[in-house]
Amino acid sequence: MRTFSSFVLSCVLVIGIVLNGAEARPRAFFIFGDSLVDNGNNNYLATTARADAPPYGIDYAPSHRPTGRFCNGYNIPDLISQQLGSESTMPYLSPELRGNKLLVGANFASAGIGILNDTGIQFVNVIRMYRQLELFQEYQNRVSALIGSSQTKSLVNQALVLITVGGNDFVNNYFLVPNSARSRQYPLPQYVKYLISEYQKLLQKLYELGARRVLVTGTGPLGCVPSELAQRGRNGECAAELQRAAELFNPQLEQMLLQINRKIGKDVFIAANTGKMHNNFVTNPQQFGFITAKVACCGQGPYNGLGLCTPLSNLCSNRGQYAFWDAFHPSEKANRLIVEEIMSGSRDYMNPMNLSTILALDAITT
Repeated sequence: MRTFSSFVLSCVLVIGIVLNGAEARPRAFFIFGDSLVDNGNNNYLATTARADAPPYGIDYAPSHRPTGRFCNGYNIPDLISQQLGSESTMPYLSPELRGNKLLVGANFASAGIGILNDTGIQFVNVIRMYRQLELFQEYQNRVSALIGSSQTKSLVNQALVLITVGGNDFVNNYFLVPNSARSRQYPLPQYVKYLISEYQKLLQKLYELGARRVLVTGTGPLGCVPSELAQRGRNGECAAELQRAAELFNPQLEQMLLQINRKIGKDVFIAANTGKMHNNFVTNPQQFGFITAKVACCGQGPYNGLGLCTPLSNLCSNRGQYAFWDAFHPSEKANRLIVEEIMSGSRDYMNPMNLSTILALDAITT
């Protein structure tokens, strides 16, 4: 699969050169979801779910300053934008997102949110999923005023979309406190089914709004993040119930996406098994150049897993050797490994196809 993907990527590069010769614009890119993909929307909101203070952004080039990304450097959308040959998308709430910059796309993600509207209520002012989709419609109205409705429809239909949501529905809802409202309402397997059914409604709405190529990531190894190791793990082992949640959620998400595709008759939704990607370096960090996948680079307490990453936190100097940047979020190095699999991974990781294949197919058909 990797050999074929390398061939496909070569095709993409050749086609890209031809298109660039004709001064073609890179395809637009839209991002929806939570803190794993938020690149600064929450900076404009009155919420505690923010990453706008050092040492966040310490490796973010060229400024080395916090941007609102929950990472030491580039996050997954940044790295995908680089693969598209495009600049990073801007947060939709940024006042600088106007004019031709709108044609690059937009990032609607907001840290703390989930599939459900009651997820992350402790963060108060965040952009919940239904609102992110409303803003996507607003975006299209703004672009229509710029280039006309017909070209806007083409821009959106030909765009790449990334959506990353679901982890907070466990961490910041079902398992947030003992005997939470949702855990009293549903046993875990039924809760997962409910999440999948609600997620399907969001994805259907995204399709109705014009999305035709959508990368949908699963949850990571929820019970193995430093925060959960510090609070729920025993003797450095992953928290079993959160791991079970991820193991229930990810396969059902993948099956739901394939079912939607069959109903539509096209491969619109692509399942990115980021949980499996992440599990690889959680279970065998040394193979991927990490010295640890348990201890966060930035934080305090056991595993640096308690509280936020702040200027007063412990901070590692060898950030490329840590799988986790803070108590919840991957380091830039880990994000790069994930994007490598998104680009060229086998069907075990990218179903029904990886992003290199998508880019090649779409370049031929448009």
